[in-house]
Amino acid sequence: MTWLAETAMLSHGWRRFLLLVVAGAIAGLSVPPLFIVPALFVSFPLWVWCLDGAERSRGWRRLFGPAFTIGFAFGWGYFTVAFHWIGTAFLVSGGIMIALMPFAILALAALIAFFWGVASAMAHLLWSHGPWRIVTLATFVTIAEWARGHVLTGFPFDLLGYALTPTDEMMQITSVIGVYGLTLVAALLAMTPALIWPADGRGLSRRLLPFFIAMAVIAAQLGYGHNRLASTVSTERTDIAMRLVQPLVYEHADWGNADPVTLIDRLLMLSEMRMDPADQGLADITHLVWPESSLPFFLSTYPDALARIARLLPETTTLLAGIPRQQYEPGQVQRSGPPFNALMAIDASGEVIASYDKSHLVPFGEFLPFSEFFSKLGIKQFVPGAEGWAHGDARRRLMSLPNTPAFLALICYEILFSGDMGDTAGAQFILNITNDAWFDGSIGPAQHAHHARVRAVEEGLSLVRAANTGLTFATDPLGRVTAEIAPLQMAVLDVRPHQRLAATVFSQVRHWPLLIALLAGLLISFVVSRDARRRTV
Repeated sequence: MTWLAETAMLSHGWRRFLLLVVAGAIAGLSVPPLFIVPALFVSFPLWVWCLDGAERSRGWRRLFGPAFTIGFAFGWGYFTVAFHWIGTAFLVSGGIMIALMPFAILALAALIAFFWGVASAMAHLLWSHGPWRIVTLATFVTIAEWARGHVLTGFPFDLLGYALTPTDEMMQITSVIGVYGLTLVAALLAMTPALIWPADGRGLSRRLLPFFIAMAVIAAQLGYGHNRLASTVSTERTDIAMRLVQPLVYEHADWGNADPVTLIDRLLMLSEMRMDPADQGLADITHLVWPESSLPFFLSTYPDALARIARLLPETTTLLAGIPRQQYEPGQVQRSGPPFNALMAIDASGEVIASYDKSHLVPFGEFLPFSEFFSKLGIKQFVPGAEGWAHGDARRRLMSLPNTPAFLALICYEILFSGDMGDTAGAQFILNITNDAWFDGSIGPAQHAHHARVRAVEEGLSLVRAANTGLTFATDPLGRVTAEIAPLQMAVLDVRPHQRLAATVFSQVRHWPLLIALLAGLLISFVVSRDARRRTV
């Protein structure tokens, strides 16, 4: 390891760049659902060692010189591995999109790696060669992760902190510090081997102290999680019974081939399915849930749809369905703008009694950033809709229906935004409808599902998740899966949400402790860096 550390410090040019891309790719193996956590401890020290040996620059190159390139190369490797599953969507679209797939993945990874490049450059400005340097780099990496989760609507897939949530026990700490707080912890722990090697004449016990501290932190995380799981009582609600339908609808990719009659036939058949002799079908169900993209057409194109739904539903049952919704001005019959990706509530009379419009749209999936530029290249958003899709009201995610406890409605991608999901204080549970069929055969659906479970833990809310092709499941407020349907299985699942827990620490204080920790990290880095410069004068 001393040889590896010295090699990293002395490397430069394309060899250093390639070394860091490979190191970042190894670190990418830690993402859900792979969870090869030791990969972090193997790879992140290389980033530290390369910064130890990075050349000092002047002027603008201080921000976009060697230190930036070091962080960018590491991030490029990490995000290429972490986001490789997105390429599956190009296979669904076919044609020229297949040829564009590898370039698009590399370009997306490079775009996100820019954040890590800036973090690396900023850390190098305050660099010291003592143990506090890992605090400096971990602080800026966490700031970069926060930025990529918020800038230009945000893209918070695979935040570094998720690597430390492979088990129910390890997940529980997010109820206190959230996944961004856990990102700071993960970065610090992953960099501790850089304090062990090279030896530099230090005694073995002194060198191994950071390792033992890291192990103690992980042990404390496990202990806290085990105690919380053992001491927290979670009970099912008795006032709501939900049937989740996993219909395997693939027409979402090409609305022109969608046959409304056939799709409604399938959904109605599944909805009233009896799984065993004791199953009463919809007779004892209060809410029937169809996932996002289960009806890939506008209801106006098949007027009989609502009438057929009304004939299906018992008097006390409400349908919650993922259906595109057209915009109309009051009193007009002509559409007034792009459609919404919506969750509609339909009662037993066939009336739409409420709806929620998705507000956080997927870049390139549901809207095209810099659309004028990309449209000239023939690139369009994946989800059909020539006009793109409209953003809903981000403040209106809490749905209140007759005889229904208030719940937080989140469509697909919206479940990723830690601490930014709307009025969780008034919600009794989370309903997440999604369509991950674009990524069938990849790790994408399992990764998305894991992120959703972490949101349940952060908020102390039960999660009910209906997915088009999987993963459809329910959890208790501790993120434990209580019932599920296997992926790519056409089936239904009857579940009851759990009672919400008392407000978690995270749901009350949000990211304020993290902000304080980051400010402390910046202050420590500034003081230590200034003292180091004084000693060298």
